Order: sequence, then structure tokens, then C-alpha cells
Amino acid sequence: MNKLIVIPARGGSKGIPHKNIHPLNGKPLLCYTLELLLAAELTETDIAVSTDSADIKALALSFGQVDVVDRPEEISGDRASTEAALLHAIDVMEQKKGKKYQAVLTLQPTSPLRKKETLKAFIEAFEKNYPQYDALLSLNESRSDYWIQTEDGNYERLYKDAPRRRQERKPLYVENSAYYMTDVKALRETCSVLGTHANGFIIDETEAVDINEPVDLVIAGGLLVGTL
Repeated sequence: MNKLIVIPARGGSKGIPHKNIHPLNGKPLLCYTLELLLAAELTETDIAVSTDSADIKALALSFGQVDVVDRPEEISGDRASTEAALLHAIDVMEQKKGKKYQAVLTLQPTSPLRKKETLKAFIEAFEKNYPQYDALLSLNESRSDYWIQTEDGNYERLYKDAPRRRQERKPLYVENSAYYMTDVKALRETCSVLGTHANGFIIDETEAVDINEPVDLVIAGGLLVGTL
């Protein structure tokens, strides 16, 4: 199965300026994903970083076996969808490589705690269950007691009959954005990484850490060095 891995890494970010190359324990955030991919030594797979940033482009090109797709301005703003970047990257890379991709794996650069064993297992799970499922996404378990805000502004438990003890609650599963894999045809048809029929793949809560706010850098940094 010909696969394209796309790392969407635009230059702008509101929560953390230049987030995708912000230092984490002395290393630009994007490097964690690129190093993971090169260490995994995946076959039948091309790697592309989609970016509108000269700094990100230069960093990505410093890694061997990594292509850069220059993202147009019209799909680089805050409201531009990840799917738009994926479809653009697929078109550019298919033309550049002279091949057709059957599946695209989306790896946001904001998940620095992924493990290569999990990456390989995720890809294997997609291929094993394809074409019954044309998309796969990573989830992590949660036994939190969720509450919602009602129309009158008050709050109530989402599941009113859920046990009070955490251990006795039925687990829920959170979409964490660490891994998405989608059949290219389904992506083109739906413009969604969830395709037409998605399945879930459970990963550890630590691997699911996603960098969005400054506090996330502190948490990820501590986990990387084993202080949390």
C-alpha cells in the first residue's frame, strides 16, 4: 500500500507563537515527529511537511528523506482546515513522485511523545481492517465524570446514573489527534480525515499529550525526562 505521511506545520499559532518549532527540552517541536518517522524506517511510505513558513521548511529539509510542500496562503490561515492541506499535499506529492497514494497518515507536530512501536501498530491496524474501515484515528481512555452546561446556564452530569467511584464507571474514549490514517479516495469524497467509516485505535494517555497551550510544554517536557 503506497502511503503518504503529511505533517501539517503552518507558521502561525495563537496559543504559542511559532508553536510547531517552539523549543521543547531544547529541541524544536517538529523534530520529535521527524525523528520518530526516520527511526521507524517505514516502507512504501513518503514523508511530506506542509508549511507556509520558511523557517519550518528549512528545518524539515535538514532531515533526509523528507519532502516539503509549500502551502498556499489561502489554506494557511487560522480557519483553514487540515483536510485542505492534506489534499493539496497529496496532489503535489503525487505529481512530484509520479505515483498514486492509497492512504494518507496525518501526524500533527504537536504530539511529541509518540512511540515508533505505536506508529507501526497503528499503520498495521489500518491495513488489516481496510477496506472495511477507510479511516483510523487514535483515542485514549477516560473515566472522568463529565458535566455539561444546560440552556439555563447551570450544570448537570452528562451521565446522571454513572457510578461515583471512578473505577466503576464505563470508560469513554477521547479523540486526541495524535494519529489519523485515511483512504485517499474517501478523503477526497468526504473532505474529512474520518472518511466514510472510521474506527478507533487506543493509545496510552501519555502518548496522547497534545501541545496547545504553554502549560502543555511543561507537562510534555516533564514526561520526556521522566519527572512527571
